Amino acid sequence: MAKEPVIRCPLCEWVPKADSRWICAPSEPGAGCLTSWNTFWTAGCCPGCGHFWSRTQCLSCKQASPHQDWYFFPPDGDLAKDRERELESTH
Repeated sequence: MAKEPVIRCPLCEWVPKADSRWICAPSEPGAGCLTSWNTFWTAGCCPGCGHFWSRTQCLSCKQASPHQDWYFFPPDGDLAKDRERELESTH
């Protein structure tokens, strides 16, 4: 069985919630349709215009990182700690 990644900002470790939203802004060529969506549901691809965002801005620390760096696959022993962190961030 494949492990699910923990999604978190690689800089500040903020964990996005299901209702976290990003906007397809006109900051890159081919983008800017203003669709609002959770970028992790589509691996960084805007569902409105199909633009692929290679970088994702953290909604907490406001810094942008490569989208693939947000996916963390913890060793088996660290999975429980990461689940606890996710639960703590929702409260």
